[in-house]
Amino acid sequence: MASPTRGGGLVVVISGPSGAGKTTLCRRLVERYGYEFSVSVTTRPPRSGEVNGRDYFFVTPEEFGSMVSRGELLEHSEHFGHRYGTPRSPVERAIGEGRVILLDIDVNGAAQVRKQLPGAVCIFVSAPSDAENERRLRGRHSEDESAIRQRLLRAEMEKAMQVEYDYRVVNDDLEQTVARLHDIIQSEAMRRHGRGTT
Repeated sequence: MASPTRGGGLVVVISGPSGAGKTTLCRRLVERYGYEFSVSVTTRPPRSGEVNGRDYFFVTPEEFGSMVSRGELLEHSEHFGHRYGTPRSPVERAIGEGRVILLDIDVNGAAQVRKQLPGAVCIFVSAPSDAENERRLRGRHSEDESAIRQRLLRAEMEKAMQVEYDYRVVNDDLEQTVARLHDIIQSEAMRRHGRGTT
């Protein structure tokens, strides 16, 4: 696969604990600046309000396994009993067409992407504090106490991995964070290609 620097596009990995606001940030970046969003594949059931093909591609464990076997996923990982992965073809297409594509993936997936695409820009997003992260998780009203506790424990592990990222951004104000991420993306695009890109 061509790297982002040779192909003209830019792969931007955004990771962070559940509750950091990654998905909301990615949606705002897509709406405001026209970036492309990589829709992940997952074996978990949809949450209330989620739409197949927009939020995730919801597949069976068997379908997911077949995608892995055929090499159709750029990265994949498992947590909380479900599997998640990034379809390879949209990322390759965005790189070849010179566009920015955002990957909202966990720290394990990000490590896999860095190995395959060393030119990818990796950004770690976190909430302003552990207390705020917990407040956001509870505010979803989508999981029971056991699941929330699991996510909070995982958040500690994920935060320890943030040193591996190119940038670390605290999401304390949504609009300011969106602007900050856009500035990072444009700066990286100009540095690598001598111009901005969308």
